Amino acid sequence: MPNQMKFSAPWSRQLKVLTSVFTLFLLGLPLILLDRAPEDPPTIYLIGIWLPVAILVLSALFAIRGFVIEGDRLLVLRPLWKTRLSLQGLQQAEADPEAMQGSIRTFGNGGLFGFIGLFRNKKLGRYRAFATDEKNAVVLRFATHTLVITPDRPQRAVTLLNREG
Repeated sequence: MPNQMKFSAPWSRQLKVLTSVFTLFLLGLPLILLDRAPEDPPTIYLIGIWLPVAILVLSALFAIRGFVIEGDRLLVLRPLWKTRLSLQGLQQAEADPEAMQGSIRTFGNGGLFGFIGLFRNKKLGRYRAFATDEKNAVVLRFATHTLVITPDRPQRAVTLLNREG
């Protein structure tokens, strides 16, 4: 497809540190619980062992590997699938490395393999993010919602998105 471009999703230092710390915690807790498990542990104890592992695995499945802009849609590349988002009605795309500053997560993942979900801040209001490195933020403004992505070449993505929109 001639109007298709793929972008990687590099991780910021902050995301690497957060993911490392969370991973150590989510793997360390079950190991401690296993080491101290009673002979016949109650169900809640077993949940305490396996829940952190499940959270880690599920979060890894939702990690962002990259982005593809093709025609009137944006694909968010995941480890096992693609999240498809329509670009119809896109009013403007702009690179803004400070777009996510001061954000509060209202629903989603705030640092385990990405910053993914619904966020809010004074600058953007309510927005949906698929982010791995805030300094690469590209803000996509629609009449009804705002979306933030973080491709490796933000200015190239902006040029392509504004041409498509």
